[in-house]
Amino acid sequence: AIADMRAAMETTGDMRGRARGQLRLAVSSIAERFLSGPFLATFAEANPEVQIDITVTDEEFDIVAGGYDAGVRLGEVIEQDMIAVSVAGDERQLAVCAPAYRDRFGAPSHPRELAGHRCIGWRRAPKVAPYRWEFAESGKEFSVAVAPEITTNDMALMIKLAIAGAGITFGMEESFRPWIDRGELVPVLEEYCPRFPGFYLYFPSRRNVAPKLRALVDHLRRLG
Repeated sequence: AIADMRAAMETTGDMRGRARGQLRLAVSSIAERFLSGPFLATFAEANPEVQIDITVTDEEFDIVAGGYDAGVRLGEVIEQDMIAVSVAGDERQLAVCAPAYRDRFGAPSHPRELAGHRCIGWRRAPKVAPYRWEFAESGKEFSVAVAPEITTNDMALMIKLAIAGAGITFGMEESFRPWIDRGELVPVLEEYCPRFPGFYLYFPSRRNVAPKLRALVDHLRRLG
């Protein structure tokens, strides 16, 4: 209700519907295209009266209660009562390692063989179990609880460690793509890594959408 009132006040406060004010966003750290730079830079240039405040977080919480205008998350974790606008197309997660690691230890032929490999894992917060690596076989999804030798909440560190030959790591293909293209990382287990709906900008379903948020949605749709 408070969010509705705020949006209505912002809309009626400027009868021309000009985008203005602070736009608070909670964005997943692995939403590569949204956070890459060009999208937000062009939006800021087109809307000079909007001040963008971005919190990069992988915590799952109520964005309305947290005081955010919108969030960016994978579609599968967005509440059903939210409006969701696609940020990009389908995504997939990949297991990758350095060519030197593959040449020394070999590549697993099935996810169950990961138990015999050195792995670099991810966790979203302290005291939280490492993320279970998700795969699919013959149309059936399953997850593997690897026992990482190294665990962190920082994807950049995971990539550096994998390039250095510390083991196999797992994450969004887009996060690894520059290093895959340069040959510094190689995918493994690709046949068990299907595509799925990717990231969405989401916000509460309500009648009044503030001009600053409407401008962001329109910008996203134009570039999409």
